[in-house]
Amino acid sequence: MQISQRTKEIQPSATLAVSAKANKLKAMGIDVIGFGAGEPDFDTPEHIKKAAEDALTEGFIRYTAVPGIEELREAISKKFKNENDICYDTDEIIVTPGAKHALYEAILATINPGDEVLIPDPYWVSYVPMVLMAEGKPVFISTKEEDRFRVIPDVIKEEITPKTRAIIINSPNNPTGAVLSKKDLEKIAEICIENDLFIISDEIYEKIIYDEKHHSIGSLGGMKDLTITVNGFSKTYAMTGWRLGYAAAPGEVIKAMIKLQAHSVSCATSFVQKAGVIALEGTQDCAMEMVREFKKRRDVLVEKVNEIEGLSCVEPEGAFYAFINVSDYERDSIKFANYLLDEARVAVVPGIAFGNEGEGFIRLSYATSIQNITEGLDRIKRALKTRNS
Repeated sequence: MQISQRTKEIQPSATLAVSAKANKLKAMGIDVIGFGAGEPDFDTPEHIKKAAEDALTEGFIRYTAVPGIEELREAISKKFKNENDICYDTDEIIVTPGAKHALYEAILATINPGDEVLIPDPYWVSYVPMVLMAEGKPVFISTKEEDRFRVIPDVIKEEITPKTRAIIINSPNNPTGAVLSKKDLEKIAEICIENDLFIISDEIYEKIIYDEKHHSIGSLGGMKDLTITVNGFSKTYAMTGWRLGYAAAPGEVIKAMIKLQAHSVSCATSFVQKAGVIALEGTQDCAMEMVREFKKRRDVLVEKVNEIEGLSCVEPEGAFYAFINVSDYERDSIKFANYLLDEARVAVVPGIAFGNEGEGFIRLSYATSIQNITEGLDRIKRALKTRNS
């Protein structure tokens, strides 16, 4: 059977071998501490679960309109206005089965074969395959640890060509935890306006932010018509498995995304959409409590990492990941991750999974208990001492 060229061009995840090895050890009953989780380790709040249960009891189980139920799109519109200072009508909003699918639809709806898409490196693992599936060309914008992994506008300018179509930004960032300031975004906006580029702004971690403030680039002057804002419920409300996301953009883009959704997944799950309404309109105390706990974990993790000779970590400003510089020990991050798994029984994500700028780093998720964080880092410290002896 013939396999399509587009799938041949997509590389398998660089983390698969390490993950498979960790799972095999766990299946053998070996105690492995995992720092790989890309999801909150909290339960979905009760009032959100109850909204889904009520919808099921009431028989709200059929297909919905492709762009989502009006009630949820209205709630999203209010959220954008009140929290992000962007006024989107409901016909500029689409509800999707997860923010990942919203990103995929946004890229397919706007990128033609040969179009170049600028992606800051390190980057979330799915951006590149999505661009390749749209037959676009990923072009990488290097970000550096000494700049706290923030995007430098002059570096963007250097990569722009007549074929450049869009920039993908992700703030707070996975894997680095970097947050773009309003000043950063204003400079990026100027570049977009000058070069007629549009932004795909992945804001899935917007509520998981600590010492900074989240700003949406679509709220800046002249940027609403050049921005596709993507968000969802997975991280803020611990709803990863519920698969509920959304995007807001100019009406023409949303219409194109609706076509794609109609012929692929049809719509987001009906009763999950009802839960989404309550998530947005109900109390936000649950999200705030979760962020307070993440901040405690971050502080413990960063302090303990920086106590380990040869390791260093820029304090993450958002999300729940720390990007650890291990290059004093090993530039090959897959080799280093395998060493930690073999010798310390600790599973981490090698930095190369997130692009060339990630080599020499590992990503640790602190979506796990302080007890696990402390024990895991103690194991790493002992393993590295053994390695040096």
